[in-house]
Order: sequence, then structure tokens, then C-alpha cells
Amino acid sequence: MDEELRALTERLRRESGGGPDFERLLTADDSDVLARVLTAPAQPLWARELAAFRLGRAGDRRAFEALVLLLNHRDPERCASAAHALARLGDPRTARAAAALATNELRVAYALHPVRLLAALDAPESVPALITTLRRRLSPHDPYRRVALACVEGLGTLADARAREVLTEALAHPALAEAAVHALARIPTQR
Repeated sequence: MDEELRALTERLRRESGGGPDFERLLTADDSDVLARVLTAPAQPLWARELAAFRLGRAGDRRAFEALVLLLNHRDPERCASAAHALARLGDPRTARAAAALATNELRVAYALHPVRLLAALDAPESVPALITTLRRRLSPHDPYRRVALACVEGLGTLADARAREVLTEALAHPALAEAAVHALARIPTQR
């Protein structure tokens, strides 16, 4: 069992109180059983999350909608688990969904994991969405420095020349300057 699955399992076991329903979902080999949990009425959130996570890691696209909802959840642990599963899902809609969540100013408090997911996906939507999100975070007294830092780090990982301007602007912000220096160093110089 890898660390992501172990952390999710421990958290959801506590949340669910353990028991046979939890163990059944944790050990189910039939993806149809897991998929039914996503659409059945009156399922607890822990059950939907466990089923979506397992399906997503298995590449079953029936988990996509549930994982996107969890990526936008107020609980950072749920967001992190959803991002992990979405990164492995292989669904072409994932980058568009992550970009929409990352750039939504009404949900910026929950944008950290969509931003990190965009960097991991390295999709056509990634760099433009990260640039947009970072540019908005560069306003004075913006309270979302963790989101801004994740954008800077993601743009450094992607090393795309389109990010040079916004990363240069980030140098003026003490909380971002060091990361921006490292990100700019990763972008190939133009010849």
C-alpha cells in the first residue's frame, strides 16, 4: 500500500468508524461495485471518496465527476486525495477542470490542489492557467500566498518561456522571490 492510499485509508476509516461497509469498499475487486457507490442515493461522503479514489487510480473514468467535486472541496485532505487520483486517471477533461478551478476567483481559497495538479499534468491548459492565477495573486496584500507559491513552483517545473514575464514580476514579492529565481533558472534562455 503506497503512502497516498495509506493516508486516505486511515482518514476514512476514522471518519466512517470502520466496520464492514468500509472494509467492503476498501477491498472490493469489482469496479462496478465501486461505481455504483458514486451514483447510489444516501451514500456518505467517505464512501464516495473511497470509491472515486480507487476508481481514479485504476484509470476508470466513471470517477471523473466525483473526483472533480472532491478537488473543489473545502477539506484540503479530500482535495489532495482527489488530485492524486485525477493525476492517474488519464481523463482528457482533467486539465480543463483543474484550470477552471484554479482560475475561479470565487474559489481561490481552494485552488492550491488544482494548481499543483496542473503542474503535474503538464497539459496545454497548465501554463496559461498558472500564469493567470499567479498574476491575480501578485496584487498587494493578497492573502493566498500558498496558491501563488504553488503557481511559481509549477511554472518552474513546466519551464515554459511564456511564464518568464509573470515570474519576473513575482521577484518583487518577498514570499515568492526565491522560488521565482529557481523557476526562472529552469526556463531555457532564448537564442
